[in-house]
Amino acid sequence: MRSCSALPRFSSLLFLLFFPSPSSSHPKWILQRVPVVLPQQTDDRPAPHFASPALLYVNSPCDPECHKRAPRPSYWDLRHLLAYETLHSDGRLTETAIGIYGYNPSSNTSPAYSSGVSGKAQRSHVRRKRQIFGQDERFSIAGQNFLLKFPFSVAVKLSTGCSGTLVGDRHVLTAAHCVHDGKNYVKGAQKLRVGFLKLKQRNAQPPRFYLPSNFTHQVEGGPAAYAPPTNDKMKFQWIRAKRTHVPKGWIKGNANDIGMDYDYALLELKKPHKRRHMKLGVSPPAQRLPSRRVHFSGFDNDRPGQLVYRFCRAGEETPDLLYQHCDAQPGASGSGVYVRMWDGRHRRWERKVIGVFSGHQWVEQQGTSQEFNVAVRITPLKYAQICYWIKGNFLDCREG
Repeated sequence: MRSCSALPRFSSLLFLLFFPSPSSSHPKWILQRVPVVLPQQTDDRPAPHFASPALLYVNSPCDPECHKRAPRPSYWDLRHLLAYETLHSDGRLTETAIGIYGYNPSSNTSPAYSSGVSGKAQRSHVRRKRQIFGQDERFSIAGQNFLLKFPFSVAVKLSTGCSGTLVGDRHVLTAAHCVHDGKNYVKGAQKLRVGFLKLKQRNAQPPRFYLPSNFTHQVEGGPAAYAPPTNDKMKFQWIRAKRTHVPKGWIKGNANDIGMDYDYALLELKKPHKRRHMKLGVSPPAQRLPSRRVHFSGFDNDRPGQLVYRFCRAGEETPDLLYQHCDAQPGASGSGVYVRMWDGRHRRWERKVIGVFSGHQWVEQQGTSQEFNVAVRITPLKYAQICYWIKGNFLDCREG
């Protein structure tokens, strides 16, 4: 059971979240030139089957060290991995070949941050409690003053059961496994909808937050036991997806090898959502992150109708994956992993999405089960691809 100290801790966290103050040593976003990823040819593909339910977790025989030992893909490999399929709302499926320009294969994942990068951190360990590390460190966000306020307002729910993040006026970033199982598109992908959590009535409840365990704390002048927000005060407003882009790296990998590195997808909505979105950013090395922490919000299945926020320390990393111990449950996968750093050009703090939460992964090796929570990092090439999907103009995607 948590102590009452969790209340001032989270109050301080919210103050820093909304009213940060710069310091002389604050971590900075470093803009860098990224390659150009351009479509070259688009062909029709056979219609999908939509046979399997969406995956809410990913199995892989490859642990962090295995991924680090994997050979780096060649230029021609990357052209195949970054080619992509587009599922249209009318059921049509197309495949697009791409060209890559300005790519330096000898560069690091994030050249602008490359100094001092070791790619090693704490060793991963076996844990017994599924997807929750010790005490549950998740926070359910409620109350109009928080729920509809940036950055929480960028989190959305997919009708297939996953989460996503607003990254454009009508674009949602999510995990590829939420719409495609590595072999075919999942049930519901053709009529995919994106849900925006709202209150049923304006000012239906006072602005407050809810702490993630059954402990007593002082609320509004008196003791009150923790009570999660009730579903009857909330609703989802749904918008249909017009197009869904999935990289061939995910389809090729079938969620079992290098495909895990490409577990991301972009949805284009049929109409603008009218909310503030979060910008994309190239993922810095873990040791360059503020306090080495990452943040994300999603719709975990064990808390239906609630938006759940968490933050945690980043662990091991590979050029394409970031391992961490953020508490999460199925349904949170697809959430945008973000950090807040100082934007020296505009002289302000800026939150950017640097990865996609892939979810909980099991690795069976020599009779031992290892478990990880994993996010797909946005590399310069992935940034160039996703940015082009959003903007349709590579000139707007040269700096990440």
